[in-house]
Amino acid sequence: MRNDNSLGAAAPKVPCSRGRFQHVSRYSASLFLAGALTLPFTAVAASQSAPATDIPVATPESQGVDSATLMALSQWLREENYDIRSLLVVKDNALIFERYTNELTRDHNYELYSVTKTVVALLAGMLIEEGRIGLDDDIASIITDARPDLAEQVADKQAIQLRHVLSMASGLAYDFDPEDDPIYFGSPDRLKLVANTDTHFAPGSDFEYTDVNPVFATAMLSAAANEPLQEYAAEQLFQPLGMKNYAWERADEQGLVSGGWGLRLRPTDMAKLGELIINKGTWQGEQLVPAAWIEKMSTPKAARDFGYYLWINHIVDTEPSLTMMGFKGQFVTMLPERNAVVVMTSMLPIEGGLRHAKNVRIFRDIVNDYVIPGLEAGAPEANAQAGKQALTEELNASLASQPDPGVFADPTDTPQR
Repeated sequence: MRNDNSLGAAAPKVPCSRGRFQHVSRYSASLFLAGALTLPFTAVAASQSAPATDIPVATPESQGVDSATLMALSQWLREENYDIRSLLVVKDNALIFERYTNELTRDHNYELYSVTKTVVALLAGMLIEEGRIGLDDDIASIITDARPDLAEQVADKQAIQLRHVLSMASGLAYDFDPEDDPIYFGSPDRLKLVANTDTHFAPGSDFEYTDVNPVFATAMLSAAANEPLQEYAAEQLFQPLGMKNYAWERADEQGLVSGGWGLRLRPTDMAKLGELIINKGTWQGEQLVPAAWIEKMSTPKAARDFGYYLWINHIVDTEPSLTMMGFKGQFVTMLPERNAVVVMTSMLPIEGGLRHAKNVRIFRDIVNDYVIPGLEAGAPEANAQAGKQALTEELNASLASQPDPGVFADPTDTPQR
């Protein structure tokens, strides 16, 4: 198998062990894939000191942001009765706006759906840097190593490389069943389920957003890590970021999660991912993800608005922006030139298609019509106390509100602590 790091100088290739999974060689697949292997703003503002790994809390005015614009945003969301469960704004590495509904708290986590994919892309860059896998490595070689029982089914996938599944350009044509497809629910062996998937265009020649890609990506990366990807993520990303209450659910009976859904995070920890990307892979002075990989993720591939599991200029198109985007309205949008991150979890309507679903349109309005004007307005620190009091009253009203979901709710959509 090839090992094209494409991140500059080759990383040292050293064996390592993580927990109960002993690493034998950098490409050892082991038998992992074949066998069994899972406070609201007003209560926590400046009165409490955040742990060292948390994003510090500040007033909007202290960061030059007009709290009146953010208050108007919150009022508009209440008037429209949008089921937006959390909405956060980070400016210059400080959390300046934190809004919840339904008496939810900072400690609740949420099913993030396709935001999970961006995390998979970050993990891919880390494993590439470690020399465990390369963008040129193909499905057939890695899966045959990891799952000899599937060698025949994946033999036709030698042309489909890791770069293709990360950019939604594999050409794989899985026939989805719209009602309870086992790829999402109930398959005891998700990789076996998709192994026979045919291609309908040449890998790398076109873009098609399909959830079979992250299944293959997760299988490849888990084999490279020589442990379940969710365990590698916890050790190498979630814990260094100081995340809490995280979970990567819906693993199949082989221990394989999907890279396309199932990750549950708190909104403040979603914001940390945005900060990590804006800061080119560094978190509090530590380089967790190679800067060169962040650049690769953020560069269009088969589609002008999509890199490696990351949307480009999709929510904001008047300036550089990057977005993680999930079903039913889960978002992390990064505005690098403003050093700002906007996070939302919600249950909003899905009609309108991939790029223009109603939840996408609502989030575009939030960012373009309220957040960006608030960032531009500026506000003297002298207005901070009055602004804080008015904003606190509005956020308390939002916290007590109980908007109706705008889309069907699954059990996984229930916030958890």
